[in-house]
Amino acid sequence: MFDGNIRAVIPQIAMSAGTVMACCCKEIVMGQQSNLGPIDPQMRGIPCHGAVQEFRRAVREVKRDPSKIVIWQQIIGQYRPTFLGQCENAIKWSNDFVRQQLESKMFSGDKDRKRKAAKITRALSNYPLNKSHERHFGMEECTKIGLVVKELESDATLQDLVLTVHHCYMHLLSNTAMFKIIENQNGVGLSKNAPQMAPGMVNQKQISDAPTWPPQLS
Repeated sequence: MFDGNIRAVIPQIAMSAGTVMACCCKEIVMGQQSNLGPIDPQMRGIPCHGAVQEFRRAVREVKRDPSKIVIWQQIIGQYRPTFLGQCENAIKWSNDFVRQQLESKMFSGDKDRKRKAAKITRALSNYPLNKSHERHFGMEECTKIGLVVKELESDATLQDLVLTVHHCYMHLLSNTAMFKIIENQNGVGLSKNAPQMAPGMVNQKQISDAPTWPPQLS
């Protein structure tokens, strides 16, 4: 519809899928307080890179010392069939998608687009280096890895408008049951509200989705 002419404006933070969406744009507007995050996929709340890395570590340690199989068996035994394969597929799928989007959107027409897209994808998906799904990439680091970033503070009028809208949304999300709001400049919007519960009631879905340790994968 817009022929790739879309920019992501990040007044505060865009992690995980938010980072993927930003990489699908022609440029990213960030302020000094703005952050992106790694694009490593999660499987039922477990980082796919972490699961694969842990399994490879188990194989290495058991080869060196077979007595450790008793320890690792308790962990690896919780993996359901095909789990590691699904993790590896998710990693490849997400990396391929981000790289393709960068090539066709942010670096469209750039003769060096393949190298630039590959460099950014590696940086955002480098689990051993990033350590955590919650790691933050500030504006300077995003620029350093090659993303096309415009500084929000360079345009005082735009900064004032962006932060005004951002603060309005944050106030609304913090004080109502809304958890998702999509609007356009024509006054057309969509919002989603969290289900309301009577005092004392327990949301069973929240309990079932809550992370547990060690993870129960069977």
